[in-house]
Amino acid sequence: MYLSRGSGQARVGRLLPPFLGAWHLRERPLSPQATHPSPGSRQGLCSPHFWVPSTSVSALSAPRRRTPRLGASGPRSPGPPGPISTGGVRLSHAAPRAAAGRPAEDGCAEEQEGCCRLYPGHIPTSPLQKALLAAGSALTALYDPYRHDMVAVLGETTGCLVLPSLRDKMKHDPEGYRILQERPRIRLSTLDVNRLRGLPDGTLGREYIRFLEDNKVSPDTRMPAKFVDDEELAYVIQRYREVHDLMHTLLGMPTNMLGEVVVKWFEAIQTGLPMCVLGAAFGPVRLSARKLRVLATELLPWAIQSGRNANCILNIYYERRWEQTVESLREEIGIFPPPAVRV
Repeated sequence: MYLSRGSGQARVGRLLPPFLGAWHLRERPLSPQATHPSPGSRQGLCSPHFWVPSTSVSALSAPRRRTPRLGASGPRSPGPPGPISTGGVRLSHAAPRAAAGRPAEDGCAEEQEGCCRLYPGHIPTSPLQKALLAAGSALTALYDPYRHDMVAVLGETTGCLVLPSLRDKMKHDPEGYRILQERPRIRLSTLDVNRLRGLPDGTLGREYIRFLEDNKVSPDTRMPAKFVDDEELAYVIQRYREVHDLMHTLLGMPTNMLGEVVVKWFEAIQTGLPMCVLGAAFGPVRLSARKLRVLATELLPWAIQSGRNANCILNIYYERRWEQTVESLREEIGIFPPPAVRV
C-alpha cells in the first residue's frame, strides 16, 4: 500500500493480487454516515481523512486464504485478531476517538487531571513547585504586605505541616467539629448585613459590620484555597482567612501596619502557621520608631499573653454568636482586654 496526498485529500492505493481481481479501488468520497460514524461501529475504524475502497468494511475484515510462508521456525500460524489493517496502514481502536476530533491521549490526560483535583479550584502541585511558590510569594508579600493574593499563596504552600494539627483541634472540640461538618462560610452572600447593622452596639455582629465599613474591607476579598492537597485542610485554612477580620474585631485592632502586626503575633501563637510567623517577624521593619516603641512596650506583650491564654480561635461558631457582646466573647475565648493605647 502507498499513501499519497493531493488537493487537500488523501488517497489510498493498493497492488492487488491476481486472485482478488474482483476487487478494485476507485476514488469516491465518504458518505455522511461514514464521516460521522457511531461509536464502536466498524465504519469508525476508517479515518474520514482517507479515501477507501468501494468494497464494504465487512469484506475487508473477512478471513482470506493465505499461502503458508516458511521461515526459520516453520509455517506461520495465524495469531489472535488485532487491529484491522488496510495494506500498510494499521488502524487501531483509538481511531474512532481521533476521527471524532479528540485524540485519545488528550482525553486520558484530561481524565487524569480531573482525578487529581480534590475540590473545585484545586491546583495539584509537586513539593518543588510548592517551594518555588512559597519563595516567590514570600518575597512579594514582604515587599508589599497588602498583596493579599501572595499572602494567601504563602499560607497554603507553607502550612502543610501545621494545618493537620489545627484540624485535629477542631475535631476534638464539639463546636469545632460542628464547624467541620457544616462548613459555614463568611461572605456577603451569607451575611444578613442589615440585620447585623441593626444589632445593639457592643455585640459581635454590630462591631464586625462597623469594622468592615470603617476600614472599607469585605469578606469576599478572601481568596479560595487552591494549593492545599487535602479537601478538609483546604477548608481549615479557608476558615482561618474568613475569621481574620473577626480577630481584628475581637482584638480591637485596625488594618494599618501596626494593627496587622499585632494580629499576626496573636495568630502566630494561636495557629503556628509559618505565614503568620513571617508576618509577625518582618512586619515591624515598616513601623516608625514611635510605633515600634508602642509595639514593644504595650501591644506585643499583650498579644503574646492573649494568644497563649486563648482557646483555639477556629473552634468558635461566630455565625451563631452575632448577638453576643464582644466583651463576653473575649472572656469566653480567653482574650485579655486590649491596652488603652492609640494604634
